[in-house]
Amino acid sequence: MMRAMFAVVFSTVFLTSILSGVLGMAGGMILMAVLLLVLSVPATMVLHGAVQGVANGSRAWFLRRHIAWQILPPYCLGAALAVGLFLVAAVQPSAAWVLIMLGSLPWLALVSRRLSGLDITHQPTAVLCGVLVTGAQLFAGVSGALLDMFYLNAKLDRHAVVASKALTQTIGHVLKLLYWGALVSTSEWPPVALLLLAPLVAVAGTRVGTRLLDKVSQASFLRVSRVVILGIGTVCIVRGGNLLLTGVQ
Repeated sequence: MMRAMFAVVFSTVFLTSILSGVLGMAGGMILMAVLLLVLSVPATMVLHGAVQGVANGSRAWFLRRHIAWQILPPYCLGAALAVGLFLVAAVQPSAAWVLIMLGSLPWLALVSRRLSGLDITHQPTAVLCGVLVTGAQLFAGVSGALLDMFYLNAKLDRHAVVASKALTQTIGHVLKLLYWGALVSTSEWPPVALLLLAPLVAVAGTRVGTRLLDKVSQASFLRVSRVVILGIGTVCIVRGGNLLLTGVQ
């Protein structure tokens, strides 16, 4: 049983890291949904934070010359505000609500035209982005779809989008790992072997994905990103709603 779980986790980490390397999104959502099937919420949050922190960090490094550095200071200010609020509240959601929140984010991005017009290259918007995106990461574990809302009107090409999102997502996942690592006891953490090896698998998948990015056109990048993220979001909402209906919190 343990071997099967390790195989599922490692293969999912590798494939989702490739996907995120190409689209700059979606991989984290899929990984979170799969981990919640085999691990508890605290273990999932800790492992997901470790894997995605390394995966996004390596993606940011591979594409570092494309990063829009001007967004970093205001984004970090917003992220710090979000962490402060969560530390005071000590929030620890159930798996059902994590999935529902997770799946709702891409639909929010689609229907909230006003928010979709936000531009992360503007400093006040970057602060707001840091607050909302980091808050979503601490609660739902991922925030790629919400973060995407702030890039839709930014005058950045696909390489700059993927690189800049990777940098800010790295910050968020590290904060999530620290938050959940401090919130729960070590007995609720995932197996040590997963914590040590899964991030290495993520780096390998990320390298493959960033190389494939050069082969994807800008139009295809935008079109496929939206379809994939909405499909995953729908599955997560249905799964979370089913858990609520069956009384599994």
